[in-house]
Amino acid sequence: MLATRIRRRWKSVALTTAAVLVGLTTPALTATPAAATTTAYDDTYYADAIGKTGTALKDSLHTIISDQTAISYSAVWNALKVTDQDPNNSNNVKLLYSGISRSKSLNGGSTGNWNREHVWAQSHGDFGTSAGPGTDLHHLRPEDVQVNSIRGNKDFDNGGSGFTNSGGSLTDSNSFEPRDAVKGDVARMILYMAVRYEGTDSWPDLEPNDAVTNGSVPYHGRLSVLKQWNDEDPPDAFEERRNEVIHDNYQGNRNPFIDHPEWVEAIW
Repeated sequence: MLATRIRRRWKSVALTTAAVLVGLTTPALTATPAAATTTAYDDTYYADAIGKTGTALKDSLHTIISDQTAISYSAVWNALKVTDQDPNNSNNVKLLYSGISRSKSLNGGSTGNWNREHVWAQSHGDFGTSAGPGTDLHHLRPEDVQVNSIRGNKDFDNGGSGFTNSGGSLTDSNSFEPRDAVKGDVARMILYMAVRYEGTDSWPDLEPNDAVTNGSVPYHGRLSVLKQWNDEDPPDAFEERRNEVIHDNYQGNRNPFIDHPEWVEAIW
């Protein structure tokens, strides 16, 4: 792996140098596959998963992250004020799709408020807001009421048009594309849900697929695009802090794809 990274860095430097010498534009390089952001939990939390791939890895991670404290839907309001606090303004939360910083006190259902967005749409499995997938903080995020409504229960894919308070997000008749800065976040949240909820604890078996017409079935797409987003937008400090807060203060479990984004490719 180290040798591979060295060869890739050498190739990138060589291409850039050559371009300067001959006055040409350097060709764009393909995205580097996602790599681990931390190994702090490998000897403890993830000990039973290390070294596995495919179904064995997915099964192991499911067992690990299913050890979880569920919270109520009403408790989600205050939890999001902590997990999604704007790092530049402690009085505000950062809205997921729009990127807007909005006062924590403006939570509710009116225009100008933010509410609780289910990144894995509730209707994709019809799990509602009961404690479980409907209240899992690893995929619940604050979002502008109107933007939340525009996203609705659409699958994720590339393409579409902008809209008011979009922050760069796009939508069309059957899909939603989040702004670039959170594309990887969305991918890792969807894939967390697919591993956490396997139909073994009275909740639906949630799975990713490559469709954008999933409606009420317990599937979410588009997997090929989500994998691309995971590579193109690796975990940042905000996402990593959020994972820690949920683990330490609320649910006691982690999103493994934030700690090990390379496990997306290892499973799917």
